[in-house]
Amino acid sequence: MTHQQMIFVNLPVNDLDASKKFFTELGYTINPQFSDEKAASVVISDTIFAMLLTKPFYSTFTKKEIADATTTSEVLVCLSAESREKVDELVDRAIAAGGTPSGQTQDHGFMYGRGFDDLDGHSWEVMWMDPSAIQG
Repeated sequence: MTHQQMIFVNLPVNDLDASKKFFTELGYTINPQFSDEKAASVVISDTIFAMLLTKPFYSTFTKKEIADATTTSEVLVCLSAESREKVDELVDRAIAAGGTPSGQTQDHGFMYGRGFDDLDGHSWEVMWMDPSAIQG
């Protein structure tokens, strides 16, 4: 049995309830086992989780100043999608839920992507790549 590596993206948020609502409107679920009044675990897939942390709680994990993601880029999170249509679907839902479009649509034929910023300004990209274009 091999270990399947997981990723936990920890993000500081201004309003935990609003952020939870935003991500559930994108179709993701909140794992209540790892959520409380200071944090929420957003289940993106079996191996990807966004940990939404209130800024006071986030600050207990770092001595660095918390970046204002609306004016400073701190990270670009990129999610894969199974098709061009799924890219559009997720980004359109994010915008409808209060997010803002981010960057330019990228259409290279074999690869397609769009982006959005969440309620706190964290940048998310959603990309599709034609599997036949990936040579092993």
